[in-house]
Amino acid sequence: MMKKVNAPLDPGFAPISLEYRDYVAAVKNAERAQRFVVRIERDHGLYSSFSLDILPDGVDDARTIRLMDRLVKSLLWVRGGFRITTAGSRAVHEHLKAAYQEGGARAFDADFMHTVYERPFEVHYAEDPDSIAASNESASSIGKHLDGCRIGFDAGGSDRKVSAVMDGKTLYSEEVVWHPKVTEDPDYHYNGILSAFKTAASHLPRVDAIGVSSAGVYIDNKAMVASLFLKVPRELFASKVKNIYINAAKEIGDVPLVVANDGDVTALAGAMSLESGQVLGIAMGTSEAGGYVDEQMRITGWLNELAFVPVDMNPGALVDEWSGDIGCGVKYFSQDAVIKLAPAAGIDLSAADTPAEKLKIVQKEMENNNPRALDIFRSIGVYFGYAIAWYAQFYEISQVLIMGRVSSGLGGDLIIEHAREVLALEFPELAQQMTLSLPDEKARRVGQSVAAASLPEIVK
Repeated sequence: MMKKVNAPLDPGFAPISLEYRDYVAAVKNAERAQRFVVRIERDHGLYSSFSLDILPDGVDDARTIRLMDRLVKSLLWVRGGFRITTAGSRAVHEHLKAAYQEGGARAFDADFMHTVYERPFEVHYAEDPDSIAASNESASSIGKHLDGCRIGFDAGGSDRKVSAVMDGKTLYSEEVVWHPKVTEDPDYHYNGILSAFKTAASHLPRVDAIGVSSAGVYIDNKAMVASLFLKVPRELFASKVKNIYINAAKEIGDVPLVVANDGDVTALAGAMSLESGQVLGIAMGTSEAGGYVDEQMRITGWLNELAFVPVDMNPGALVDEWSGDIGCGVKYFSQDAVIKLAPAAGIDLSAADTPAEKLKIVQKEMENNNPRALDIFRSIGVYFGYAIAWYAQFYEISQVLIMGRVSSGLGGDLIIEHAREVLALEFPELAQQMTLSLPDEKARRVGQSVAAASLPEIVK
């Protein structure tokens, strides 16, 4: 693998997008190939399929299995689902079947999907690739409602943001530091949410609707899985967390409520600002949140959990503590990425500081023109350029919009600059078809809460 652009502080970075491109070229040059198809099934009878030619079983199986493991995992976390069906390679199927069972390498992934979809996770094999090659997708409109008096709430892992919006005009916004990911008591989370709602309500003549942008997976406004509540004991989740936003909203009034994944709200915020679709939104904060709206500015119903999508094939890549996997987006496009790269930059971050405080230290060093601090964000930009090329395998992208505290200030500009450099040199066709951008500073920090306010429709 030959990279045209290196991450200044991570020379071992091995982009999966290049590994995939090299593999596809190798298959084209091989004497023969076989068709490989994977289908991911999710709720409501919907499913997504992905097809490509691979090397025949028995020819460099280790290379094929290693890459297909990463591709299937990527598709699973982009689309979401409780059943994987493959065709075209018994060797890959046997690997996946072992990996996604209890005690297997992908047991976390299987358990996560089981929790989200409340169905046993399954891995199947189909003899005929054509039988699983079609997709059955559905998209729905979301947000863009600006009438009335609205509360928009954005729940991040290090801060929470709330906005009071009246007829599309923001009357009040605030940002409050909190620590939900390290707190066991669910009352802490509930009281923080309710306090934000009440603060916004105090700046409105009335409340007609409440929209929430929150990290995690939400179905019918219920929290199915969410890192914000990571430390809450499992036995309290159903009684205290699952309906946390529903219960807090009831204390404000009997008004429409919509809770959406924060990545989808990022994409929506971008689409509203740009007045165009095919927007991939990436929020770089405590974790990496992804969201997508299609050409008609609709959401797809996909998970878009890009934090768990692999981007680095380096066997020595950092382990994500939650999933136990390596090379996944959370360690490349979040506070964790900054903290990971700080030692290589010669920046000492006290172990006593919170991740958010560590980020602020690095950002302060950057403001003071520490060239090594700049290299941290240059490296993240290189990561991002190569990652976008991988994401483009799964999304039709015209616009990439970056939000989140990691993108604040000069860091965001450096990320965009170096991501564009990667695309121009390595993937010129992608560079021509998509635009990478940042909202203005205020929108970067509170734009999601304002977009969240537009989620519910007020029925008159």
